[in-house]
Amino acid sequence: MPELPEVETVRRGLEPVLTGARLTRVRQNRPDLRFPFPERFTERLEGATVERIDRRAKYLLMPLSTGETWVTHLGMTGRFTLDGEQVGEFEENAPATGKHEHVSFCAASSGTTTRVGFTDARRFGFMGLIPTDAVEAHPWFAGLGPEPLGNGFSGAHLAAAFAGKTQNIKVSLLDQRIVAGLGNIYVCEALYRARISPLVAAGKVSKPRLETLAAVVRDVLNDAIEAGGSTLRDFANAEGGQGYFQHRFDVYGREGNPCFGEGCTGVVKRTVQAGRSTFWCPACQKR
Repeated sequence: MPELPEVETVRRGLEPVLTGARLTRVRQNRPDLRFPFPERFTERLEGATVERIDRRAKYLLMPLSTGETWVTHLGMTGRFTLDGEQVGEFEENAPATGKHEHVSFCAASSGTTTRVGFTDARRFGFMGLIPTDAVEAHPWFAGLGPEPLGNGFSGAHLAAAFAGKTQNIKVSLLDQRIVAGLGNIYVCEALYRARISPLVAAGKVSKPRLETLAAVVRDVLNDAIEAGGSTLRDFANAEGGQGYFQHRFDVYGREGNPCFGEGCTGVVKRTVQAGRSTFWCPACQKR
C-alpha cells in the first residue's frame, strides 16, 4: 500500500495541474471502489474549482469552490494519471486509458485543459465528498495523530504517547492515533537509522532517544519524498513514473544481507510483528 511519501509524491505531481483548475467532463465508470461513490458524485464535481491539494496521513484532500472537499485514498493500486502535458520531475509517459480507469475528468486552467484519470486495478481505494468545515470531525480524520512532518510531531509528543506503554515501539509507531501516515516500510527504516530495536517496549525508550527518532523519521520521509517514493509492486506517481527510494533501503526487504552500518558485522533479520514484516539489524539496534 502506498505510504505517506508515495501519497505526497502524487499530491505534488497533481498540484500544478489541479490547483485553481475548473473540473469539467467528469465521468464515473462504476458505482463503487472499496465503498460506494458519494451520491450525485459527478454532478457535485462538475464545474467546481479546486482551491488547493492537501494531504492528511495517506489521504489526498482537494477543497472545492462548492464548500466540499474531495477526499481520495489510493488503497493499494490507486493512481491518478495525467494525459498531455507532463508535470513534475518524472519522465515516463502516463499509461493509456485502460479498463481499470474508474473516474476521469478534465482540469481547465489558464487556457490549458488536462485530462486526469483515476485507475485502481484492485479497487481498494475510495473517494468521498465531505463539507470542508467538517473534515476534521469526519471519522476518517477525527482520531488521527499529528503529521510526522508537521510541528506537532516531536520526541516530547512520542514520550507522552508512549508513557507506560508495554507494546513494542514498532507496532506503536504504526498506530495512526499516535502519528498519522507512518507505514511499515518507513518505520523499519527510521528505527534502523535511530539504532532502536523494534522489539523494545515503547514506554522503555528514553526521551533523548525519542528526540533522535522523531528527527530521523522526518529525515527518512523527506529522503523518500525526494526520491519520488518507493515502488515495490504497484505504485506509480501521477505522471506514470515510479519511485526510487527502494534502492536506498537500509533494512527493508534485505533479510539475510549484511548490515550497511559502518563497522557492523551483523545481518539483517526479518521478524513478524502484528502480522507485518519487520526488518532490522540485531547487532546495531540494541534494546
